[in-house]
Amino acid sequence: MTASVDYVLGLADDALVSAQRMSWWISRAPELEEDLALANIGLDQLGQARTLLSYAGVVEGAGRTEDDLAYLRDDRDYRNVWLVERPQTDFGVTMARLLVLSTYQCELYAALASCGDPTLSAIAGKAVKEVAYHRDHARLWTLRLGDGTELSHTRMQAALDAEWPFVEELFEPVDGALVDPSSLRPAVLAGISSVVAEATLELPTVAPVVGGGRRGLHTEHLGHLLADMQHLHRSHPGATW
Repeated sequence: MTASVDYVLGLADDALVSAQRMSWWISRAPELEEDLALANIGLDQLGQARTLLSYAGVVEGAGRTEDDLAYLRDDRDYRNVWLVERPQTDFGVTMARLLVLSTYQCELYAALASCGDPTLSAIAGKAVKEVAYHRDHARLWTLRLGDGTELSHTRMQAALDAEWPFVEELFEPVDGALVDPSSLRPAVLAGISSVVAEATLELPTVAPVVGGGRRGLHTEHLGHLLADMQHLHRSHPGATW
């Protein structure tokens, strides 16, 4: 059993775009220890993206490398969900998004670890340990902010409200998926709900947006992100360190 190219690219692009967003916090985090923690989380996601992009190149069979797939695709070729591509200039938004994404990836990679595709299973088996740490980190900050001061509670609730419309896209069907995304919904929502309640926050009831990231339809923000991420590689083709 082998995954489809688009399916593997979706997993890879979620991790790659999230890693790029997380790197924004380097030198901007509220404290030095958190600066290092967010950088390490971004590096974990970048490592997952690299192995997944390399595997996508193998499955595709067209000779494209991880660099080709990361730096030489346009936004319409990316398959990430909208959740990861929007700016996250508020720390509460970053933690709310990390809580959602890491809880989803924990369930996803745990299921993929026994999916029958040996390469994808090996990648998932390593990644699930990393995203479990990311989930714990997001959980602790959600509790700290949600059950903190009146101001931190208000901002954490606003961050959760802002991210919630983009959660449902994670569970949309994908052609060639080795794990049905919709099968992850009960465990993911239960995990998030537990943390939200413990943090004295409320689960938002806002309507989901109609995303399209898995089909190559993106917000305006992805193009700006890719312009920044791909600029050096495209300006100096073939350059090496």
